[in-house]
Amino acid sequence: MAKLRDLLGINSRAADYLRLNKKSARRKADDKLSTKRMLRRGQIPHPKVLQKIKKREEIGLVDWSKFESGFVIKPAQGLGGSGVMVVRRKFKDKNKWVLVGGGEVGAEDLRLHVSDIIEGRFSRNGLPDVAMVEERVRIHPKFRKLAVGGTPDVRVIVYNRVPVMAMLRLPTEESGGKANLHQGALGLGIDMATGITTHGVYKDRPIRFLPDTDRKVNGIAIPHWNEILHLAVQTQIVSKLSYLSVDFLIDLEKGPLVLELNDQPGLSIQIANRIGLKRRLEQVEGLEVESAEKGVRIAKTLFASQFASRVRLATVEKKLVGVFETIKIRVGKKKRVNVPAKIDTGALSTSIDGKLASELGLLTKENILLQKKFKSSLGEQERPVIRFIFWLKGKKIVTRASITHRKELRKMVIIGRRDLKEFLVDAANVREK
Repeated sequence: MAKLRDLLGINSRAADYLRLNKKSARRKADDKLSTKRMLRRGQIPHPKVLQKIKKREEIGLVDWSKFESGFVIKPAQGLGGSGVMVVRRKFKDKNKWVLVGGGEVGAEDLRLHVSDIIEGRFSRNGLPDVAMVEERVRIHPKFRKLAVGGTPDVRVIVYNRVPVMAMLRLPTEESGGKANLHQGALGLGIDMATGITTHGVYKDRPIRFLPDTDRKVNGIAIPHWNEILHLAVQTQIVSKLSYLSVDFLIDLEKGPLVLELNDQPGLSIQIANRIGLKRRLEQVEGLEVESAEKGVRIAKTLFASQFASRVRLATVEKKLVGVFETIKIRVGKKKRVNVPAKIDTGALSTSIDGKLASELGLLTKENILLQKKFKSSLGEQERPVIRFIFWLKGKKIVTRASITHRKELRKMVIIGRRDLKEFLVDAANVREK
């Protein structure tokens, strides 16, 4: 479970992060039509708006019979899924439509719902609103057996152009087919490195199994994971929000589509992941992240979970390594260089001598993830932490490495226990290679 000091609370969220979001950016995120325009200009894929209804006199002019396939009616200024009606399809032989989750509605029901939206019944400020008719995303086959009466979505929290935490939200019968945790949906934490689900939450309580089943919440691979992470960062860039969540639907043919933005995302995602947001946000504070690609690399390096490693290695036999091994370090895109290293279970993280890292070309701006502060006899100093790719016993390992000064020592590289989960260390084997 998450340590209390690492958890982000409501007050800290407001004081330290929500205040960073400018009012103009928040207004655009809170208005779904403004969000659509912003995403369109940024060339970010999203569900298409089929029709906008702004005034009561326009309601009677809508030809509902033309919407034969699924569609969604929602308020532009809605909050938390309130006022959203999801329609699965139209009956062939009558002027009625089947709702997601069961039930049916006629044209008059649709008109009454639109009227309620325009009058402001579901708007966040109680003022008159605009009704949107939006295309319904076809559920990805991966989720058909997981969702109950609705379409799951993926929420990614982004800060400083780095995806810091994510979860899969599964609709339930209780939530009325909506992927909203406060209405009874499930939240499944996702490992940032692999896109594999890890833990779960239901009504703010941790769960191990999907309700009324023997299926565990962990081990579900999210389709298009890398694309989702890149789109999340690109969405933050075009939105100009410093701290936000981006919600995705995954269409059968189109892949990830940005459903909406939230400039004050909830905190239950911490329970779903069993880890605190505060710690992760602090880790990426002040980093220079020039591109979505770098933001994703940082996320995958810093926030890879131990659980996901166990999922991947469940059927893999661990290899035996000695105290001294020769590793192959990737230099550039294709070149690999043999370097002697020490396998040190007493060290948590991997480290490499600064001179060697420089000679190998590993200290480029693009490869530096962050600057780590430490205290020495010379006072407080900073050393870079780099993205580090190497092979040990034929196994490729993507990790981060601290830059240290090891010129007085025999081995310029130390492999820490964080990168030794796939190996067994033979402490008796101390022969140098």
